[in-house]
Amino acid sequence: MRASKGLTGQELEIMKVVWRLESATVRQVYEALLEKRHIAYTTVMTMMKILEQKGFLKKRQEDRAYVYTPAQPQKQVVGSMVRDFVNRVFNGSAEPLLLHLVEDKHLTEKDLEEIRKAIRSSRGKGEK
Repeated sequence: MRASKGLTGQELEIMKVVWRLESATVRQVYEALLEKRHIAYTTVMTMMKILEQKGFLKKRQEDRAYVYTPAQPQKQVVGSMVRDFVNRVFNGSAEPLLLHLVEDKHLTEKDLEEIRKAIRSSRGKGEK
């Protein structure tokens, strides 16, 4: 295991493909990434090995290829990345992040309504 459990941009891109497919070979991930940009097959293979070493992927052999599956749910990994970001950039407080998003108009009215629903739901759980 590596000391750093975070994901680089390229690692996250690979993980998104594996999460979407639920299980995938290097070839399947490579072909999915090729739809967006040029990348070498060997790069994808190396990155997936690194993701396995970091504990984000598990592999098993099927026929002559390894099949990779996520070792952790997407929600858990993304949640950890968001918490890390909020801790590093906003000293652990999510309020400045939300204010920044609202003020820069990165949130649609639909986004704001989903946040309102989440807040109402969270308040309801806390009162029980």
